[in-house]
Amino acid sequence: MTVPTLNYVSCPDPAGSHRMAYWLWGAADATHVVVCVHGLSRQGRDFDVLANALVERSAQPLRVVCPDVVGRGRSDWLADPMGYGVPTYAADMLQLAAHLHAASPLHTLDWVGTSMGGLIGMALAGSPKLPLPAPIRRLVLNDVGPVIEWSALQRIGSYLGNTGRFDTVQQAADAMWQISQGFGPHTPQQWLALSQAMVEPVATGGFKLHYDPALAVPFRALDEAAARAGQVSLWALYDAIRARTLLLRGAQSDLLSADTAAEMTRRGPRARLVAFPGVGHAPTLVAPDQVEAVVSFLLNEAPSDEEPRSRTG
Repeated sequence: MTVPTLNYVSCPDPAGSHRMAYWLWGAADATHVVVCVHGLSRQGRDFDVLANALVERSAQPLRVVCPDVVGRGRSDWLADPMGYGVPTYAADMLQLAAHLHAASPLHTLDWVGTSMGGLIGMALAGSPKLPLPAPIRRLVLNDVGPVIEWSALQRIGSYLGNTGRFDTVQQAADAMWQISQGFGPHTPQQWLALSQAMVEPVATGGFKLHYDPALAVPFRALDEAAARAGQVSLWALYDAIRARTLLLRGAQSDLLSADTAAEMTRRGPRARLVAFPGVGHAPTLVAPDQVEAVVSFLLNEAPSDEEPRSRTG
């Protein structure tokens, strides 16, 4: 596997600006760009396996860009934690897209978003007047949709913000596995690889999780009534999407219900649905069948108009 390069882009905010880190795979001047955005408390190295597969299998030069959303990984933390939300993240991604376009013209733009990353993708793809250098052509929504189950938000809120203190990376990986078994089966090697970029050394010794614990502040300010109210605007965004859309779902997901996924195949972009047995929230895009679903969707240049838009397996 090749190694990505670490880069930064400056993004404005009410306190002045913050730096957002991003990991770049493939050809830095490729006109086809795939942006892969992680979940709530994760970071851009989650996509190492997928990014490597995309670059290796693309017949044309390809840029794969995997940001650490602000507050995570190598990116800065916000001075005001109430800024941690989709509006800030979407604005940062517009800044990233402009930065990438300025470095080398961007003609084709695809998006892969896991959970929170999918919500950001919906915000961009469902708002056609935003100043993207190119419209999102293909959109992968990984275990997320306009309706997010309240019970899943409560589960996530029970541990979000606890960045811990661990003696070793393996100890941190073991602790993360206890709250991440919905990700589905992984070998010990796969899980350790996913975990290594999730921790950072502590000056006094040991390790902690590599995100701002203040992410929990706006998350815990959300109540069920507000979450339900937000569904209306999320459905409006989804219905406005014109990108060809692939919806991935862990068959045991507690965040994206089977009913919501089915509704997403019938309205808006009429997503093609692929469900993965034995997986909950959310597929990590490490297993070969998960990687294949995304790679074939993004790199198949001429999908048939008769291609089924919903399947499981």
